[in-house]
Amino acid sequence: MTIGAFAKWKLEPGAETPPLHGDGATLRQVQVAAGRIATRHSHTHEQFLIVTAGSGALQSEAGKVTLAPGVVVHLPANAWHSAHFATDTVLIEVNLSEPDA
Repeated sequence: MTIGAFAKWKLEPGAETPPLHGDGATLRQVQVAAGRIATRHSHTHEQFLIVTAGSGALQSEAGKVTLAPGVVVHLPANAWHSAHFATDTVLIEVNLSEPDA
């Protein structure tokens, strides 16, 4: 990733953004509508979620987390999780990939 590529990616309130790919990580902003449910699932990669607006609840094998602005959630690779979004919610999603062996 170069500084020039990063400068082209701007967070707009409430907007979906295309993923920004770096070496070993992908960053994107996601807007989730109120009432939406993310059914139980997992990913083969590690993930961080940063809540910037909205509210809801995330359930994982580690327990329940109340989603609110400022909350950061870490999900290890292969950890199951599900979520319910009570209000329109905006997340910054950071997906980490395994380093090349």
